[in-house]
Amino acid sequence: MWKYLCPKQYVEDVHGIDLQELKEKGIKGIILDLDNTLVPWNDKAVFPEVKEWIQQVKEAGFSTCIVSNNNLRRGGEFSEILEIPAFWKAVKPRRRAFRKALKLMGLKPSQAAVIGDQVFTDILGGNRLGLHTILVRPLNQREFLGTMCVRKVEKAVLSSLKRKGYLK
Repeated sequence: MWKYLCPKQYVEDVHGIDLQELKEKGIKGIILDLDNTLVPWNDKAVFPEVKEWIQQVKEAGFSTCIVSNNNLRRGGEFSEILEIPAFWKAVKPRRRAFRKALKLMGLKPSQAAVIGDQVFTDILGGNRLGLHTILVRPLNQREFLGTMCVRKVEKAVLSSLKRKGYLK
């Protein structure tokens, strides 16, 4: 059970990810969560430093795709702004949208990483498929009500993972 909830990496935000290290691990594509990973939940703006980071990812040769539980209207706007293909209403942690992203990028699970802010959606979904999972801290405390409730359980899980030595 713990192996499905434990990210391979845990960083402050996307800027804390060493792209060269990912390349050395054979990662060729990055699946990105949207809300509270790239942009604050329910916010309409993309921070310039996030746009710059996305550009660095592309220049480093990584394929990219957004997989979000949010709706097409919100997601479509960000897909256009960031110039990244996207899958919406993903129902993460179900594997279907992750598989679609892998197919779109032409990659095997071992060749892709998923970056997200939630253990029970992004990390669980990615680990179920064998992706390299990277957990980031949420950009904002403001969230969907259901997510706020799950965060309490997530906090306990992360504490337990740290105590057991699975997470640094």
